[in-house]
Amino acid sequence: MNASFACFCLILCSGLCCLVGRSAESAAPPPAATAAPASRPKTDANGNYLRYASTGHVTNYDEARVGTYTLPDPLVTQDGKQVTDAATWSARRRPELLKLYETEVYGRVPDRAPRVTFTVASTEPNALGGAAIRKVVVGRFGEKPGGPVVTVTLYLPVEEKGPVPVFLHMLFMGDLTATPNSKPPRFPEIGPIRDFLARGYAYADFRYTEFQADGKDTEKEGIQALAMAPGQTQLAADDWGTISVWAWGASRVLDYLATEPAVDAGRVALIGHSRLGKTALWAGARDPRFALVFSSCSGEMGAALARRDFGETVDDMAAGFPWQFAGNFQKYPGHWDKLPVDAHLLIALNAPHAVFITGGTQDLWADPRGEFLSAVAAGPVYRLLGKKDLGTSEPPPLDVALIAGDIGFLHHTGGHTITPEDWKAFLEFADRHLKPSSR
Repeated sequence: MNASFACFCLILCSGLCCLVGRSAESAAPPPAATAAPASRPKTDANGNYLRYASTGHVTNYDEARVGTYTLPDPLVTQDGKQVTDAATWSARRRPELLKLYETEVYGRVPDRAPRVTFTVASTEPNALGGAAIRKVVVGRFGEKPGGPVVTVTLYLPVEEKGPVPVFLHMLFMGDLTATPNSKPPRFPEIGPIRDFLARGYAYADFRYTEFQADGKDTEKEGIQALAMAPGQTQLAADDWGTISVWAWGASRVLDYLATEPAVDAGRVALIGHSRLGKTALWAGARDPRFALVFSSCSGEMGAALARRDFGETVDDMAAGFPWQFAGNFQKYPGHWDKLPVDAHLLIALNAPHAVFITGGTQDLWADPRGEFLSAVAAGPVYRLLGKKDLGTSEPPPLDVALIAGDIGFLHHTGGHTITPEDWKAFLEFADRHLKPSSR
């Protein structure tokens, strides 16, 4: 799903968040690798772009043609044993599911992953008109000078005295508001920081590609290159794809937040949109220190069920974004039912911490109904661990948030973006889970 520069410009002008080819897929033309031949229609009757996979699959947007599928049972081990208690889930089922995801989907974090050292580069005590203390923190990777760096911007509410909960937001273009002399952002990627601060939250963000570039042959540089063994020139079949690198990076930022006296590292919510929504779910699955995950419009190989033939498919992901996954993921185009995992298991691996999922009416490519069904199917694990599921198996009305449980869901009117209503519902959900007095 690589997009051309023209596609980037279209997305920017549309005012959407994801600026690296994954945003507004229902509006942007398909990539050349899977574009429709000239003799075939490029859109369906409703204007949704069609993609023609090398497996012969053509994009489906018709619920009547989704087909039947059987999901892996989250509470049955690989050897067929039923999981009936939290101890067995933690000791057996959860580790084997993590292993399957590491081996077959996202790739494992290598033992040689570099050390990250963080330094506060600057502090502005009167940022945002006096509403925040803004710190710019630089993380350096490895031991050699001149290596990769990541910049984290942290906003602290000036009115709060004790350690506060924090929203950690993975961004596509970075925090342009913190760059001296920069023009205001032309797209609503950064959350409503002033609202967060007024509610008693800190807000931190970083640009995901500072951990690893998002494109073909990216392993030749960045964190993946630093982590290779001497003499190694290419990734092994189960080595980390870029989603695993970005998720690992989010955990390294959490390491820094744990050293910051003004924030409570036990109350950190990780936020990601689109491919970063996938990343947020995988980071939350790998790192139980995250207290909440907000996965916005994450779609295929994120919150949407892969076995459901609707919108983007495994075929599309494997052809368009092979670098985001382990090499072993290439076994599954045309064989979705052979995947040993599915999205409901990824959500379940986040248990017992809270997960909030959103989708859009104009973002059929990301299959919002499949995201809802995935959240429902993760419910048994949350209940096993003494938590609350969605509370229903029926999709809610549009723009009505389900936020009473530990899994939250909102199907918003609109496209592939985080809407103001999403932020509003997320804040209410976060209050319930990050502020004990609000429960």
